[in-house]
Amino acid sequence: MKKILLGFMLALGISGSVWAAGGGIPLDKAPKRTNDMAALQNGAKLFVNYCLSCHSASFMRYNRLRDIGLNEKQIAENLTFTADKIGDPMRANIDPLEAKAWFGVNPPDLTLIARSRSSHAGTGADYVYTLLRSYYRDETKPTGWNNLAFPNIGMPHPLWQLQGERKPMFEKVESHGHESELLKGWEQVKPGTLSATEYDQNVGDLVAYLQWMSEPAQNSRVRIGVWVLLFLAAFTVVAWRLNAAFWKNIK
Repeated sequence: MKKILLGFMLALGISGSVWAAGGGIPLDKAPKRTNDMAALQNGAKLFVNYCLSCHSASFMRYNRLRDIGLNEKQIAENLTFTADKIGDPMRANIDPLEAKAWFGVNPPDLTLIARSRSSHAGTGADYVYTLLRSYYRDETKPTGWNNLAFPNIGMPHPLWQLQGERKPMFEKVESHGHESELLKGWEQVKPGTLSATEYDQNVGDLVAYLQWMSEPAQNSRVRIGVWVLLFLAAFTVVAWRLNAAFWKNIK
């Protein structure tokens, strides 16, 4: 048994070292803001301005944005850049063939990205939040960008004007006879229009919107679910007392 446990621990150590050397990084926890209307509205604005040019959200219609506090006039005047009516789906104008030629693959639809990217490492929101905060300049890549959370990513940094340019700083560590590089921090090469704190705040808003978009009814579902559980709890007490009253004379 001791040999089995020792072998298992060594396997975990080796796999962890290889994972670190291969470029993967732990996922950061995305802030929970799906109930924050201001954050969702800002996230919708960022999505339309920086994501929708390449990525569609074809299972979401513009008029559903009324659920996050926007009226039809605000939606029509500020967000419907790729549609004629607010009842249209949120589709990108980019040609799929051109997109595949430029990026090597057609950009995926983002309607369900915050749910589909969930894994043992974290939620899909955690993944997107980490991804958008892990870009760095890499002149060896066709796009000029690389990403620690997605090494050799084909998508250039969509928010680089906001974040600026950074480069990762690593330190070498040795574990179980294997040397690996761990992320120590970031060095700002060129400033963006936002500070690091402001950038993280906006990325959090964007991720919150992607979470909301993946299931617009989730807040209502949770709210209704709470009332259903309260009703069932109250009904259980009533049913228990009725049962006791029914059987008391029969015994």
